[in-house]
Amino acid sequence: MKNLIGFFLLLMLSAGCGLATDKGSKSSDRERPQWAIVVHGGAGMMQPKDFPAEVRQAYADNLSEALNAGGAILAQGGASLDAVEAAVRVLEDSPLFNAGKGAVFSAAGINEMDASIMDGSTGKAGAVAGVTTIRNPITAARRVMEASPHVMLAGAGAESFAADQGLTIVDIDYFYTEERWQSLLRARQRAEEPATDTIEKHGTVGCVALDKNGNLAASTSTGGMTNKKYGRIGDSPIIGAGTYADNATCAVSCTGHGEYFITNVVAYDVAARIKYLDQSLQEAAGEIINDKLKKQGAEGGLIAIDSAGNIAMPFNTSGMFRGYLLPDSLAKISIFKDE
Repeated sequence: MKNLIGFFLLLMLSAGCGLATDKGSKSSDRERPQWAIVVHGGAGMMQPKDFPAEVRQAYADNLSEALNAGGAILAQGGASLDAVEAAVRVLEDSPLFNAGKGAVFSAAGINEMDASIMDGSTGKAGAVAGVTTIRNPITAARRVMEASPHVMLAGAGAESFAADQGLTIVDIDYFYTEERWQSLLRARQRAEEPATDTIEKHGTVGCVALDKNGNLAASTSTGGMTNKKYGRIGDSPIIGAGTYADNATCAVSCTGHGEYFITNVVAYDVAARIKYLDQSLQEAAGEIINDKLKKQGAEGGLIAIDSAGNIAMPFNTSGMFRGYLLPDSLAKISIFKDE
């Protein structure tokens, strides 16, 4: 039975994922689902040859676990905010993705993590940046939103706050993985070569969801860039850049070259185009990723869901780990284009 389940997941990865592609799904073709949840595990320039069956299976398993964790909450009538936190915690606990346990190393040889979360029903948000000892930064971000008067806390202050809130604090060795360490060593080696980019860009994880009450939420978590220096922070913890949610429009989580996502305020731009230009979710998200950002040489993607349950998952790289789950269905997982 286990082999059959694995085979079925591989079929979903290779043959396509049905209703929602990178172009999205349209509510005009169907009724609004009772609930829906979408996740991503980062976008990048990757090739199918680097993903043999067992590797694809591992990613499929983790993404499906995240979707099912959030989906179980939504199916029971739970809040989208709880669902997006639960899904991202699963991905933070996996060494496969650049967040939490799988976070990349900075130039200083430590893991510096960022995360944010936003509630579309209230407009409230929370974020942490540059944290090194919080096992699940996404939960810390939610506590900032709910238990402090602030939106973002950083570094040692964020860690002290998380400890005061009773969150799980770990030794920095918890985040060590050999694969990420070797990535740092390669980046340091390239630093000795002239005119070479010494920063390796890895993905981010994120989740957006719509619950039975029509409430939207979004969450994003990352370890940033390999070999990043000077306490660099990207778009993931910045509300409006890497994360945004508004019941009147949509919920968005981004992944890619953070500097461009910050200067283009990408997550909010999707919502603004829906609100002020009357664009569909697919039009808004697609134009930003495949036109506006591409013209600037910016690589990345996003996942988004609107108040009608439409889903968009555009990316301008060769691949993006992504998937979605709807009621009475199995998780649909994809990596490369046209899946």
